[in-house]
Parts: sequence; C-alpha cells; structure tokens
Amino acid sequence: MKFKNTFIIVLTVILVCACKTSPFTGKKTLNFISNDSLFPTAFAQYDQFLTENNVLTGTADANMVRNVGEKIAVAADRYLTALGHPGYLTDYRWEYNLVQDDAVNAWAMPGGKIVVYTGILPITQSETGLAMVMGHELAHALADHGAQRLSAAQAQGTIGQAVAVGTVVGGASAEQSQQIMQYYGIGSTLAGTLPFSRKHETEADEIGIILAAIAGYDPYEASKLWERMKAASGGEAPPEIMSTHPSNDTRIANLKAKAPNAVAEAAKFGVTTFKKG
Repeated sequence: MKFKNTFIIVLTVILVCACKTSPFTGKKTLNFISNDSLFPTAFAQYDQFLTENNVLTGTADANMVRNVGEKIAVAADRYLTALGHPGYLTDYRWEYNLVQDDAVNAWAMPGGKIVVYTGILPITQSETGLAMVMGHELAHALADHGAQRLSAAQAQGTIGQAVAVGTVVGGASAEQSQQIMQYYGIGSTLAGTLPFSRKHETEADEIGIILAAIAGYDPYEASKLWERMKAASGGEAPPEIMSTHPSNDTRIANLKAKAPNAVAEAAKFGVTTFKKG
C-alpha cells in the first residue's frame, strides 16, 4: 500500500507540474523542459550535424528548400498571432538546409532547425509537395514535440525507477523484479511511447497543411504526397500499433479529411488560390 501511494504521488506530481498549453489546441501537454535550456543544445547539435554532412547550397533545390521554409515560417507567425500568441517565435532561429543523402527523410530540431534530404525530393516532385513535408516539420518544431518526447522519456524513466523500488519493497525476488521491469518496458512502450509519437505525427500533419495553405500551397496535395510515399515504400511497414508513425493509409485518409479545414483557415488570411505544382 505504501508503494502504491508513493507511485500515485510521483505520477501526480509529474502530470501536474509538467503541463504546458499548446498554442494550437489549447490543451495541456506533457512538457517540463524550457526553451531556454533546450534550444541552445539543439542549435549546437544542428551545427555539428551540418559540419559532418554534405550540405548543398546555391543549387535550385537548396534555394527551393530555403524559400519554402521561409514562406511557411511567415505563415506560422501570422497563424500564431491570430490564435492569440504574438511573439511566440521570438526565440526561434529558423534555418533550412538541403543535405545530400539518399534517405527518404526530413526532420526538425527544437527552435526551428530543419533538414531535408535529397532522397525525398523525387517523391515530393514539386515545390508544393516539398511544402507539405516542410509544413509538417515546422509544425513539429512549433508544437514543442521534441521537448514533449524528452519529457515523456524522463517521466517513463522516473516511473520505471518507482516500479523497481516497489518490487524490492514488495518483497519480489530478483527474477520477479526483472520480469516486472520487462513487462513495464513493453507496456509503457506500446501503451505510452508509441501512441504518443503517433499522436505527434498526426498533429504535425494537421498543423502543417494549415501552415502550408496559409503560405499559398494546396493542402489537397498532402494526401497525394503520402500516396507516393506509400508507393515508394513498397508496402513495407510495421503494424501501426508497433510504429512511431501512423500507417500510410491512416495518414492519407486523415489528410484528405483535414484539407477542407486547411482551406477554410487559409481563407481567414485572404488566401483563396493555391499553388499545386
């Protein structure tokens, strides 16, 4: 009983003290890492990555990556201001780089550091396709998903330590303690870490197409992009429940469903025509 009470107290403290409100949804998120502590570390890691990889500059594709990123960042500032968060981007240091790499990938670091790999360009096919990818990545940075993942990992570790202590207090043998911790690791991953990550991906998709639409790009192109991503994958993907990302089919359906809302949001900013190619 003593362990149970301690566990509940630890969990309650984590959930109550670690909440930050999302500017996009107005809901509380698990986040106890400040931008002041996270951004400088992210910037340093990003700079280190750039020194170790082949960054392309001055090419048509590199310029397109930078230009698309700048347009979406402007759209993000307009959108956040309209949502009642002027100055939200003050601490962000936007940077958009194209890196020579065959991986079909793009990613964002906290504070607005974006990388696009050349391997994804044959799938994006156009400036608008690229805008769908970059809108998604900027959304990750804007929604503090990096900080939330770090917070969740720390919370998972703290709870794991409480579970470990509890097995000892409860008189479990070493073998039983090991088994309990294995169950905790599997359970917390399947029921916590993976759904948490999938939620972030879905949220970034939904925010991203709104930002891309406000920047003048057709949000209906997002689902078409993911149809091409699905084709390029050859159907090889783990079951959704075992993945950090929603399945391709789930994403395609969700993006189709959310596109009309993105069009409506863009119209609030006077954007009613969109670039498709």
